[in-house]
Amino acid sequence: MPSSILAFVWLVPALPLAGFVLNGALALLRPASKRAVSVIGVGVLAAAFALAVAVVFELARLHPEAPLVFHYWPWLPVGPLRIDYALQLDPLSGVMLLVVTGISALIHLYSVGYMQDDPGYARYFAELNLFVFFMLTLVLGASFPVMFVGWEGVGLCSYLLIGFWFNEKINADAGFKAFIVNRIGDFGFLVAMLLIFRHTGSLDFTDVFARAPTAFTAGDRTITAITLLLFLGCTGKSAQIPLYTWLPDAMQGPTPVSALIHAATMVTAGVYLVARCAVLFALSPVASAVVAGVGALTALFAATIGLKQWDIKKVLAYSTISQLGYMFLGVGSGAYAAGIFHLTTHAFFKALLFLGAGSVIHAMHRAYHATHSHEDAQDMRNMGGLKAHLPWTCGLMWIATLAIAGVPPLSGFFSKDEILGAAFARGAAQPAWYVFWGLGLVAALCTAFYMTRLMLYTFHGPNRTGDAERAQLHEGPWVMTGPLLVLGVLTTLGGVVNLPPLLGGGERLEHWLEPVTEGAARLAPVLSPAPGIEGLLIGVAVAVALAGLVGAWRLLDLERLVPARLAPPERGLGRLLWKKYYIDELYAALIVRPVVWMSREVLWRLVDQRLVDEVGVNGAARVSRALGWVGSQLQTGELGFYVMLFVAGVVVVLGAAVR
Repeated sequence: MPSSILAFVWLVPALPLAGFVLNGALALLRPASKRAVSVIGVGVLAAAFALAVAVVFELARLHPEAPLVFHYWPWLPVGPLRIDYALQLDPLSGVMLLVVTGISALIHLYSVGYMQDDPGYARYFAELNLFVFFMLTLVLGASFPVMFVGWEGVGLCSYLLIGFWFNEKINADAGFKAFIVNRIGDFGFLVAMLLIFRHTGSLDFTDVFARAPTAFTAGDRTITAITLLLFLGCTGKSAQIPLYTWLPDAMQGPTPVSALIHAATMVTAGVYLVARCAVLFALSPVASAVVAGVGALTALFAATIGLKQWDIKKVLAYSTISQLGYMFLGVGSGAYAAGIFHLTTHAFFKALLFLGAGSVIHAMHRAYHATHSHEDAQDMRNMGGLKAHLPWTCGLMWIATLAIAGVPPLSGFFSKDEILGAAFARGAAQPAWYVFWGLGLVAALCTAFYMTRLMLYTFHGPNRTGDAERAQLHEGPWVMTGPLLVLGVLTTLGGVVNLPPLLGGGERLEHWLEPVTEGAARLAPVLSPAPGIEGLLIGVAVAVALAGLVGAWRLLDLERLVPARLAPPERGLGRLLWKKYYIDELYAALIVRPVVWMSREVLWRLVDQRLVDEVGVNGAARVSRALGWVGSQLQTGELGFYVMLFVAGVVVVLGAAVR
C-alpha cells in the first residue's frame, strides 16, 4: 500500500464527525429514518476502522523513529505561542486508533439492535458518532491544546449520553455529576499546560518532550507539580480516587454507551495521557509513585465495593474503576507498554461484559415490560437460570469473566500479570512497590470472586424472573450477538500481541511502542523480575485467580437467593460495601451541601439579591429618583422664583470671586 495513505489519517476522525452531522440533521428533520441512521452511524465507524487498519499497517511498514506530524492550519498564533491544528501518528496513537475505531464500530453495530425501539434513535447515533470523533481527536492530537479539545469533547458527549433519557431526573443528574466531577480534574490539566509552556516555551508534544530533560531538573518541585496536576486530570477522566464517584452513576445511560465509555473511550484517556507524557513522569519519581499508589489503592477499593453490588451494570462499573487502577499501577511503575497492553485487552473483555450485560438487560426488559421498573431488570436477584435462555451470552461472558480474573491463556491474564510483575520488580529498589503489588494481588482475588458471583447469580441456579416473564427470555437479534462473538475471539486471543519470552513470545507490543517509551526508559529504566521469580509470580497470580473463582462457587448459595422485592436489608459489612463506604454521602455532607449553601445563601441571597440588586441596582435607581425629585422641585414655573435664584447665584459667584 502506498505511503500516501498516511496523509489521509485526518479522515479517521473526520468520518465519525460526518456521521454526527448527517445523523444530527436526520434527528431534526426525519427522526423516523432509522435505516438511514443505522447505515450512516455504523458505516462511518466501519470505514474509519478500515482506514485505521490501513494507516497502522503502513506505519508498521515504515516504522519511523520520530512521530509523523501532519499540520493542517494555524489555530492559536498568539505571541510566542504557536499552535497548529495538527495530528500526530506514532506507535502509541496507532494502538489507540485501532482500539477506539474497532471497539466503537462493534458497539455501534450492537446499538442497532439494542436501541431499535427508542424514539431518540437518530439523536443517539449522532451523539455516539460525536463521542468517537472527540476521542480520536484526543489520541491523535499533536499538542496538549488539540488533545484538550478531544479531552473536553468526550466530557461533553458523556454528559449527553449518560443523561440520554433525560426525562427521568436520576438520568439527568447522573450526566450532570459526570460533567461537574470531570471539570475538577480538567482544571489540573489546564494549570499543568500553563506550567509546561512557561518552562519549555511550547505545547507541541515533540518539542516539549525533547526539551523536558534540560528544561526540568529530575525530581524538582516544578516537574512534580506539573505531573501531579496532569494526574489530577487523569483521576477525573479515568475515575480514580478521589474523583471516581461519577462512573457508577454513569450506568444510567444506555448500556452500549456504558460499553463505549468503559472500553474504548473516555476512561482510557487518563492512562493514555500518562503514557504519552512518559518522559515527564520519568523525571518525577514522586509523581510516578503517586500514580502507582493511587492506582493500586483504587484497584482494591473498587474491587471490594463490587463484592456486594446487585445491579449488574454497577458491578461492571466498579470493575472498570478497579481495572483502570491496574493500568495506572503499570504506567506508574514505568511499565508503560504493560499499561497500554492492559488497556487493550481490557477493551476486549470489558466491551464483551457490558454488551453481554446489555443482552441480559434487553431480555429482562422485554420480559418485565409494563410490570416492573428499569432497576428490577438490572438487579441480579431477579435473574438466575438465564443460561438456558441466553446460552450464547452466557458462554461468551464466561470467557470475559475468566479473562478479567486473570486465568490463562486468556488475554487478561497476560496483561495483568505483566503489570504485577513490573510492580514487584520495582520493590527491590523501593519497598513501597511491594505494598502496591500486594494491593494488586488482593484486588485480583476480589475481582475473580465478584465476577464469578455476577455470573452465578445471573446465569445459574434457579430462575427468579417469574413464570410469565420466563417465556419472554431469549437471545437478542444477530446484530447484537455478532459483536459478542467477535469480542469473544479477541478476548481469547488478544494476549498474543505481547507474550513474554518466558511463555514463548517476543513482547511485540512492547517493541512496537519503544519509539514512544525509550525516552522515558533512558531516564528511569524499566525493571523486570528475574526469570525464576517471574515464574513464581505467575504461579501466585494464577493461584489467586483460581481461589477467587472456586471460593465464589463454594461460598455462594444460589438456592437461598430471593428476588429483590423479598430480599432482607443488608447489614454490617455487607451494608457498608453495598452503600459504597458512604463516600457519596460523605462528599455530599462535606462538599456538595456546603457549596450549595454558600451559593444559595451567600452568593445569591446576600451578594446578588441584597448587595448587587438592592444596594447596587435598586440603590442607584433610588438615588437617581431622589435627585430627579430635588430637581423637579426647582422647576416651579414662577418667574419671580427663578429671578431670586438667579440673583442668589450671582451673589455666590461674586462672593467667591472677591475672596
